[in-house]
Formats: sequence, C-alpha cells, structure tokens
Amino acid sequence: VLCLLSAVAATDSYKVKFNVNLKRGDERSFTMEIFPAWAPIGEARFKELVDTAFFKGVRFFRVVPGFVAQFGIHGNPKLASEWREKKLKDDKVIESNKRGTIVFATSGKDSRTTQLFINFGDNTNLDGMGFAPFGKVVEGMDVVDAIYSKYGEKPDQGQIQSKGNAYLKKTFPNLSYITSVELLGAAAAAADDKPEL
Repeated sequence: VLCLLSAVAATDSYKVKFNVNLKRGDERSFTMEIFPAWAPIGEARFKELVDTAFFKGVRFFRVVPGFVAQFGIHGNPKLASEWREKKLKDDKVIESNKRGTIVFATSGKDSRTTQLFINFGDNTNLDGMGFAPFGKVVEGMDVVDAIYSKYGEKPDQGQIQSKGNAYLKKTFPNLSYITSVELLGAAAAAADDKPEL
C-alpha cells in the first residue's frame, strides 16, 4: 500500500514559488505548477535542484522578449562544472511549449543538465525538437515578463561556466536573478516530513 501511495504522490502536481530580484530593490515572485506526468525525468531533476537550493543567486542570463527567459547555470563555477556532467535522458514531449511553460534547455539528444527556460510566447516549433515542458506559470506571469531583457543574448555561456556570477555581476550587473525557490502547500509539508538520514 505504501509503494502505491508513493507512486500516486510522485505523479501529483505541486507548486513552487520563485522569489526574484528583478532589479535593485524590486523583489517579486511568480508561482509555477509542476506536472511530473508531463516529463518525469526533467521534473525529477528540477525537484532535486529545488531541494538542494541550487537556484539561489542564479541569473536569467539569456532573455529574448517574445521567446524565452533562460537560466540555470550555477554562479559557483565548481558547482556548475559538477552539474554539467550530470546529463539527463530525454523525456517524450507530451505538452506543448506554450506561453509560461518551463522547459529544460537541450543541445541535442540526452544532453539536458540544469539550464531551463520559461517560454514568453507560444513556441510550439520547439515541440518537434525535443523540448519537453514539465510545468507552467500559474501566478505572476507579469513578473516573468519583467525579467531584465536589455542584454538579450550577450552574456557568454562559456564565461558563465568558467567564471560564474563574478563575470555576470561585473559585465552584466542588471541581470534579474533568483533569490530563493520554495515548495508550496502539500509539497512543502511532505518535504518537511522527510526523516533525517
């Protein structure tokens, strides 16, 4: 019975709140609902990243209005390097890349790691390229729309990987960034009830 309950719980949706510093002195939040059934491998990685506070201080480094807001390279180069080697198998695309969905970035077959993006528009052309959404913004899409976008695609991913937030703070000081991510409701209660190992 316990195994059955765990299996059912693993497919239930849950909500996650992103607290974001949009610009100096302007901290706001948005909430996503995460659906494990849409992309179970991607969702499991996302949950792992949330549980380990991976996103704290992570910048939205590629922001293209009408397309995507990309994030997920850790600000500490050592951690970024470790996670970059932990590639995921692809999920089947079940849901479409519509406005507000969250998706792992990929550079080819079975190459997902920690980089994600939120779709600003309906990018259904990404469906056939293997980009599998696993959640969507359910509150605060206006906050997502306000993520700093003036740098566009200028931040260099290689420099972010090797120099981390030191590079971004110096060269692109206005980037919006995540201050914290928290599980909401039943997911938060379940996380609190986990026994210490």
